[in-house]
Amino acid sequence: MTSDIKNSDTESVPRRADRRAWIGLAVLAMPTLLISLDMTVLHLAVPHLSADLSPSSAQLLWIVDIYGFLIAGSLITMGTLGDRIGRRKLLMIGGAAFGAASVLAAFASSPGQLIAARAVLGLAGATLMPSTMSLIRNMFHDPKQRTVAISVWLSSFMLGAGAGPLVGGAMLEHFWWGSVFLLNVPVMVVLLAAGPLLLPEFKDPAPGRLDVLSAVLSLVTVLSFVYGIKKTAEHGLSLVPVLAMVAGLSVGAVFLRRQRRQKQPFVDLGLFANRGFTISLAAVGLTVFASGGMMFFIGQYLQMVLGLSPFQAGLYGLPAVLAGLVTVLGAPAMLRLTRHAYLMGAGLLVSVVGVLMLAQVGPDSSAVAVIGALVVLHLGFGPTMALGTDMIIAGAPPERAGTASALSETGTEMGMALGIAVIGSAGTAVYRSQMTDGLPAGVPAEAAGPALDTIGGAAAVAERLPAEVGGALMDAAGKAFVSGLHLTAYTSAAMITVVAVLVAVLLRNVRPGEGGHGEGGHGEPVAAAPMSGAPDTPEGEVVGARG
Repeated sequence: MTSDIKNSDTESVPRRADRRAWIGLAVLAMPTLLISLDMTVLHLAVPHLSADLSPSSAQLLWIVDIYGFLIAGSLITMGTLGDRIGRRKLLMIGGAAFGAASVLAAFASSPGQLIAARAVLGLAGATLMPSTMSLIRNMFHDPKQRTVAISVWLSSFMLGAGAGPLVGGAMLEHFWWGSVFLLNVPVMVVLLAAGPLLLPEFKDPAPGRLDVLSAVLSLVTVLSFVYGIKKTAEHGLSLVPVLAMVAGLSVGAVFLRRQRRQKQPFVDLGLFANRGFTISLAAVGLTVFASGGMMFFIGQYLQMVLGLSPFQAGLYGLPAVLAGLVTVLGAPAMLRLTRHAYLMGAGLLVSVVGVLMLAQVGPDSSAVAVIGALVVLHLGFGPTMALGTDMIIAGAPPERAGTASALSETGTEMGMALGIAVIGSAGTAVYRSQMTDGLPAGVPAEAAGPALDTIGGAAAVAERLPAEVGGALMDAAGKAFVSGLHLTAYTSAAMITVVAVLVAVLLRNVRPGEGGHGEGGHGEPVAAAPMSGAPDTPEGEVVGARG
């Protein structure tokens, strides 16, 4: 049913999406898949590009890290920019930049060139992520259809993350390391060709001027804080990461103060007045936080304790990704049986079962046991990620969808980084404590430091020792590492249980797009921005959409 109105204060029935919108969704899913794939596909190529380009250790770290850093730091700026200049326009600009930077990265002849290309890829990726999600918010006004569309979008992101190591491994078996970047080019060509034909343009009809200072402040805030968190997680507390986090928090306080004083703020803090938006944003971020450190340990467990290669670890993790896809895509259908809050809470409790299964693994456990636990874990996470993201996007008015999308993605990035730093560091502390007390005899004093620091350091030391001593070292490291894994698992299970209860209680009377005024209540109709190029909206009219 379609309803066009000229007064946005008039009650209206949400317009249902047509076939063109669903084909457009497929176009939006392609860059989303590539963005997540690019976060992991390079890991397997590191030995190959190191042999070819001979980067220093610092350069190699920047080659790997700068992509994720700039995506995290630029999301809010790019989401807000899309609200102002048009989401399709920003998507097209980002797609062109992503494709060009991919070619530059593929044929880079020096570490500096590759770092620069990866930086551009990160900035371009930050334009694509909020643009795709916010376009979905404006293309799918019907709540049920929008939930399905968000589930498809999230599935493409999950599939890209899971396929990264597999695709990278397959490409590297037949081509040079730069080939992993050329995968992006044909997809971006399709996006640039099909986007203007299938995707209508949306933007804030009264955006105001772009506050450049606020954009800089937001970039510095997120970039400094995420950098400090990640470096602390990798190397422990030291002066530079701590100063980076303090600087990020200080600049963030200045940013928030500026937003409160602006008549037309860079980020509309009024979004947080919507209960569904705020609680869902917190729930998704806390869920990712609780699972981040544990998943960081699981990746190392598969490789360092069970002895799998990165490609094998990715392959063993594929069933869990597929399980998550099942519940992400099935969440809209499950809503026929219960409310958003109860389905999200029940899913989180299922994931707790998976986490507790991981708490039972030992140094000699089979990979099958780990796969089973990860499958249960991902089955439970699916509904929360899909429905939580839906409520975040629906909780924002259409003209602020880009900002809401960026806040959602930034919250996820921050949650993951914090989880690895906080929960992961606690598990690492357990490892170091046990290794200090149980370091095998025969390990030279000069080699003890790396072995006590991480299980990766222990593996490197063991390779240089006699077989008997090296074997004893890895046995001790495996037991110590599993003890750290158990701590992270029990901590994660407790946190996820708390989040499940809070979601079920605080969101029980809130539906997507409502401000939380009670069950059966309706949010106010919000006027969508004029749809330039939309096939069924007469020029000059405004489409009313219930959130």
